[in-house]
Amino acid sequence: MKETLEFLKEAGTFYIATTEGDQPRVRPFGAVFEYEGKLYIVTNNTKKCFKQMIANPKVEISGMNKKGQWIRLTGELANDDRREAKEAALESNPFLKNMYNIDDGIFAVLYFTKGTATIASMKGDSTTYELYK
Repeated sequence: MKETLEFLKEAGTFYIATTEGDQPRVRPFGAVFEYEGKLYIVTNNTKKCFKQMIANPKVEISGMNKKGQWIRLTGELANDDRREAKEAALESNPFLKNMYNIDDGIFAVLYFTKGTATIASMKGDSTTYELYK
């Protein structure tokens, strides 16, 4: 998980693919953090992407860093409504404090229950990591 978290932080913006019926949906995200050994993302629970992730927890993430490497993370998410997880999100991503607070009723954090990440480059090299061993 460490390699995946570091890569996503370095990329800054990464893209999450969800599904709505039989239609893929992709949108940019930027907040990622680790809590209790799990990889988390942040969103707003009024957004369509949140509803899509709850209906079908299978997602993929893709992003690139400035070295010309990219990541593809395939996994499944679960919602975590605990106050402590939200506090960890705000501590790890202070810019979120301009958008959310723990008691606003819309702040949502989700964690990967399982996943596999592959980091690759144009050179043809790639390394695959299981999020949790």
